[in-house]
Amino acid sequence: MDNQIPKLYNKAPTPFVGQKRNFLKAFRQVITEHISDGGEGWTIIDVFGGSGLLANNAKHLLPKAHVIYNDFDDYSSRLRNIADTNRLLILLTEVLKDSQRGKKLSVEVKARIKAVVTSFNGFVDLQTLSTWLLFSGKQVSTLDELWQHTMYNTIRRTQYQGADGYFDGIEITCESFESLMPKHQDSDKTLFILDPPYVSTKQGAYALDEYFGMVQFLKLMNLTSPPYIMFSSTRSELLSYLDYIKEFDAKAWDKLGNYDVISQTSNINNKARYVDNMIYKF
Repeated sequence: MDNQIPKLYNKAPTPFVGQKRNFLKAFRQVITEHISDGGEGWTIIDVFGGSGLLANNAKHLLPKAHVIYNDFDDYSSRLRNIADTNRLLILLTEVLKDSQRGKKLSVEVKARIKAVVTSFNGFVDLQTLSTWLLFSGKQVSTLDELWQHTMYNTIRRTQYQGADGYFDGIEITCESFESLMPKHQDSDKTLFILDPPYVSTKQGAYALDEYFGMVQFLKLMNLTSPPYIMFSSTRSELLSYLDYIKEFDAKAWDKLGNYDVISQTSNINNKARYVDNMIYKF
């Protein structure tokens, strides 16, 4: 598996909120500047997995590294079923052919959509389906929740192209960070890529709602050691936590502090913005 090199992707094959595609340039630069010889002897772990985009890029750029993608949200099953997703896209495109793009859908059209989806004889990718019917940034956890929303015609105009080579050479696992990280934390050639859910917010894009609270965050910080790359935003309190340990916990600061930060503004939709951060220490 390690000898394979995946095709390089610039975005995830199917929609995933928070896939970090806007950070790829910075991510690529940081890992190639700090890890030499194609990653020989290194283990790189995408601890919270998500769309697997960072694992894909890490393995392509550092092909000798052992890259582990923790598919906690079972995103790989969405990729295996892209053919079904395209079939459903064709059916719903027909339903929406007379509906104006970007406009609210009538009760009648919404009922037709529900009938098509509930009778569909294949895999239903809820996250992708939501992007066809809800405005950007809206997430749901179940079909029942989806039907409660006001719907709009935001359906994709083209079919998805598949995910050929996306996970080539990458080890895929599915376990909690609490069991995964201790297996690898003793090596100074283990890079943890950490994009955890935000504390105390509903985790609609994740397999389990609200599974990541303050206690989980503190456990994660205890397990984290350099080298690491961690993502946060103004919607999380990671930087505030790091400021706290700088002042009150010298031991934790010695381990996690003196990091570098790359920041950029990200858009949820036309009205909502926030600052995303990539924090790293080698």
